Amino acid sequence: MLPIFDTERRRRINLGGASSSTSHSSILDQAKLRREERIEQKRRVDNAVKVQAWWRGTKEHQRVRLEFRKNLEHALNRGDLLHLDTLRMLVIVGRKQTTDKILSIWSEKLVQCGPDCVFDLFAASEEDSKSYLVLLKQLLLLLLQEVARNAQLDGSVTHLKLLISLLSAAPESSPSSSRPKVVTEFTAYMLSHGFYPLLASSIKTIPVEAKSSPALPLLISLSTTPFSFLETTSDRYALAMQGLFIHLLTIPLLPNRLPLPTLTHLSSHLPLAKMGVLYAKPVDDSSSPLSKFLLDMATPVALETKIHLIANLLAFTPPRYSKLPGPALAAYLRLLGDILNIIPSGALEGLSAASSTQHTGISNGYDSDSSDDGRSSIRVSIVSSFNTTAPPALPIFDSRTLKRLLILPSLAHITSILNASKSLSSSRYLLITFIYAVGGVWLSKENDILAHLWSWNGGGLVREIWRGWVRSGGLGSNLLSSEPQATDNMDVDTSASPSIDNSRTSHLEPLRPATTPSARLRGAAPNAEEDPWAPLLLLADLFSHGLLTMGDDEFFSPTSPVSGPASSAAHRNPLTLDEISTFTRQLLNIAWVLWMYGSELGIEPSPSSHTSVVPMPRVRLTWLEIRGKVTKCLLAINARDARKPFMPPGGWLVFSDGAAMQESNGYTRGENIRLTSEMAGFVEAAVFEAQELMSDPETSSEDVMDSISSPHRGPRSHPPGVSSAFSKRKLNYLSPRLGVLNNIPFAIPFHVRVAIFRNFIGMDVFSRRESTNSRSTRPINPFGALSNFNTVMNDMRTSHVAHGRQQTVTIRRGSVAQDGFDHLGDADLKNPIQIVFIDQFGAEEAGIDGGGVFKEFFTSLCKEVFDTDRGLWLSNEKNELYPNPHAYATEAHSLSWYRFIGRILGKAMYEGILVDVAFAGFFLAKWLGRQSFLDDLASLDPDLYKGLVFLKHHTGDFEDLSLNFTVEVEEFGTTRTIDLIRNGSHIAVTKENRLQYIYLVSHFKLSKQIKLQSEAFFEGLSEMIEPKWIRMFNQQELQILLGGVNSPIDLDDLKANTNYGGLYDPDERTIVAFWNVVNTFDQEQRRALLRFVTSCSRPPLLHLMEGYLRGFKELVPNFSIRDAGGDQHRLPTSSTCVNLLKLPRYTDEQVLRSKLLQAIMSNAGFDLS
Repeated sequence: MLPIFDTERRRRINLGGASSSTSHSSILDQAKLRREERIEQKRRVDNAVKVQAWWRGTKEHQRVRLEFRKNLEHALNRGDLLHLDTLRMLVIVGRKQTTDKILSIWSEKLVQCGPDCVFDLFAASEEDSKSYLVLLKQLLLLLLQEVARNAQLDGSVTHLKLLISLLSAAPESSPSSSRPKVVTEFTAYMLSHGFYPLLASSIKTIPVEAKSSPALPLLISLSTTPFSFLETTSDRYALAMQGLFIHLLTIPLLPNRLPLPTLTHLSSHLPLAKMGVLYAKPVDDSSSPLSKFLLDMATPVALETKIHLIANLLAFTPPRYSKLPGPALAAYLRLLGDILNIIPSGALEGLSAASSTQHTGISNGYDSDSSDDGRSSIRVSIVSSFNTTAPPALPIFDSRTLKRLLILPSLAHITSILNASKSLSSSRYLLITFIYAVGGVWLSKENDILAHLWSWNGGGLVREIWRGWVRSGGLGSNLLSSEPQATDNMDVDTSASPSIDNSRTSHLEPLRPATTPSARLRGAAPNAEEDPWAPLLLLADLFSHGLLTMGDDEFFSPTSPVSGPASSAAHRNPLTLDEISTFTRQLLNIAWVLWMYGSELGIEPSPSSHTSVVPMPRVRLTWLEIRGKVTKCLLAINARDARKPFMPPGGWLVFSDGAAMQESNGYTRGENIRLTSEMAGFVEAAVFEAQELMSDPETSSEDVMDSISSPHRGPRSHPPGVSSAFSKRKLNYLSPRLGVLNNIPFAIPFHVRVAIFRNFIGMDVFSRRESTNSRSTRPINPFGALSNFNTVMNDMRTSHVAHGRQQTVTIRRGSVAQDGFDHLGDADLKNPIQIVFIDQFGAEEAGIDGGGVFKEFFTSLCKEVFDTDRGLWLSNEKNELYPNPHAYATEAHSLSWYRFIGRILGKAMYEGILVDVAFAGFFLAKWLGRQSFLDDLASLDPDLYKGLVFLKHHTGDFEDLSLNFTVEVEEFGTTRTIDLIRNGSHIAVTKENRLQYIYLVSHFKLSKQIKLQSEAFFEGLSEMIEPKWIRMFNQQELQILLGGVNSPIDLDDLKANTNYGGLYDPDERTIVAFWNVVNTFDQEQRRALLRFVTSCSRPPLLHLMEGYLRGFKELVPNFSIRDAGGDQHRLPTSSTCVNLLKLPRYTDEQVLRSKLLQAIMSNAGFDLS
């Protein structure tokens, strides 16, 4: 054989005369090179042989095909349409996708012959019948494949006619006994070889507007043919159903492609009543077409097909809701729910933008009237994460598709679904999951949907969700008291410790359903467990929304109408208070676990991957999003309970606490109460976490409460003063406490949060004290000196005096407020202030301010600035203060006073000075960043509140009320009308928009009128107290933090912590008579005595010290009694600056009682020692 390539070897001769000797390595390299050349030569020869063989085969194949083509043409001309050789040649020739018309010629002749001639072939021998069956199956597939390439070709109609005739079990002329069996075999083969994908491709080749195409009616008729004879219980029927839904009903604009008769045929022949077979078999098998379809989320195209399926189903199914059997409706809701859970949240939000402008909900009403609101341009939203990865980009859908998609979240559609499933128990759970999924995709429609569900059937759906799934679902079970504690052994790897493992599983029990789901894909099996997460989260959303518009009268009266028999039941509380308490407890346990142990669930960012130790909920949400929804609902319920308690004692506490329980039942005697180990550990953990954040150079003090700490902070070199026990593992355990305090603080007892609040201030004191020197890095012990808050403040004063940072301010006795405003308006109030009083003669009063003089100044200042006659504050019927809404109070000078008052009040909170002033609840709510609602209006304007409640339940003609979206304000004797929304004077209040009107009026009265005043006040307050610190408390707790405990005065505690001076001691006769007299006082008289001596009528706030609760022991200086001589006619006097009662040595107990009551009830006797 001649060489193919010119690469024959030639002998190389050296003619240069030089030596050709080479090294050993050179010889090896040359040998390697020649070996590679030989290998390459062989490869090229082998490839050449293969190419030559392929070419010879191709030429031979073409020759044979041409020969078959000629023979086939002769056979067709002879009429041998169904001879075995003819069929074999057709299969061979037809497989070549060319423009050859031979298949068209054969199908046309066979159509003329009729289908009977085909079915008669199977009356021959069994061997020939098998051959005919195999060949005809392939030919039918070839016909459909040729149609799928272009359904508008001339031969397509003939092909489709032949396919319909051969795939139809109904005989057209003479019946054949073998026909049903043969048709079934044909259909099964076609279904397993892409029957519906080919039909879908055929329809897509026809333009949307080409409705006159003769192939369309035939294609639609062919698509429904299998359902006319296949057994509904067979696997082939289920396969055909899945193919119809996955391929045919995902064609874009399918209803718009079809002429009216064809559309009618498809609508009447769609097997919607048999949709139950879609889930008759497990869909979690990877071989299931439906499973592959649902799990395919890799590309935007895959998501687009699912959206088109929803749109097409909405074109055919809603009119049949009432006629669908239970299994079919259940499968329909399940399919839609599965698809909606795949679509990214809000991905279809832009599609409803046009309709959202018609939204008349409360939220839009608020936005519309906030254009002049200084802070309205800032929108704060809760986000599930800070991941900026955009969801898959969806194509621009046709307007007709968009119109159909908007049917899904419409209230009319939701109503029809609710009506259809009312009597079908098999679809009720799937109804819940479907509705929940709809709200997750159309976020702008969520509020409307929730409002509709809340009022549906008089709250019946809410009760059904609670009693059917949430109450018995097992979620939110009570936590075990044996919570894993922070111990020195936490440095040891606990992965191998059985005891640690047991505790780690127990504290996650609230996240475990009663029965563990068996599959990730929702409803993977016919008897799959109903995951209670979707009903629980839907119920949480319903209550979060319902509480916005539900008044206290409705909330606390769930079983009777509020305003007569005609009152609508839509506004009542669907659940009893006991049921709400139980539901709240479930949510609290879930929220606690999600905030405390988020790292174990993969919520918090971590350098290591997490595997969830509990089953993931079968909903579209992540653990982080679930935590947000649960927390939102808890905050709404807690706000209602804080205004008017209904929860049982200790119901908001995750772990029982003896001090809290006794405190809720009355008062506590601080020396005998000790915190439980859980709460003591919590305080230590929270304070340590805050200290760690503040000591981090990359973290500012403002971030201490803003940060939801990651349990995996980077490695840190701890200072020498920090115990080695506080290792990285312990820090990982301690970190979530600030998250609890910042989001669900009510889960922690009030006195524990007060201790943490004091420690946060203490840390700020230490950081300021050491700012001029080296930064203090020693750890803060929450049960050591720092817990005695007054010791810390005294140390601070001493330190600042030593460093010359104490400020001295002169105050005239007759101008306390004005001089305070002038001298302290911009002073650093966190430093100690030394007050020097100037008497009426212009001389400095004697004495050194060790804290008592400042308290005297502060008491006098508060008495002046909170006087309602000054025009800055008004009081309601309960003598609670709120900023004056008058235009005068919004002038620059008045706003400066509000800022100054905020700074002074912050100074009091910073140093633990109690203020004998009560603020209105709606104003305190603004301190906490919370919105005020209708029920808060009762404390401001009871008449307006009653009018709005009447309007809320009004059932008559609204035109008779003649109301519009305006409010009237009277100032300086003139009345001014203000629009609540744009053109509000031209918009009448109707039954549909009355809730919006009620909200806007309440918002105007409670928020907008005092907005500037409140902002100025908060600006001054925030200069002293971090806003996040006080947000650990609700309105009532914040009032206690400001003014002390509004509870009975414990005389035993007061007596045990009283100091005596002069001739007095505990056993002196006058002292014994004094306590006997005080013991006969009622609580009002006791408060008057306390106000007379300390300037505040409330007992001191409970403090933590060494793990104990303390009451009057924390009053600094302590309550003191000193003798004031023996004059029996002299009244007792006091020095409130040092909490001193100057009591004459009365010899008669009745005289003592008379003189003491006269003094304390007339507020006489203030002087300065």
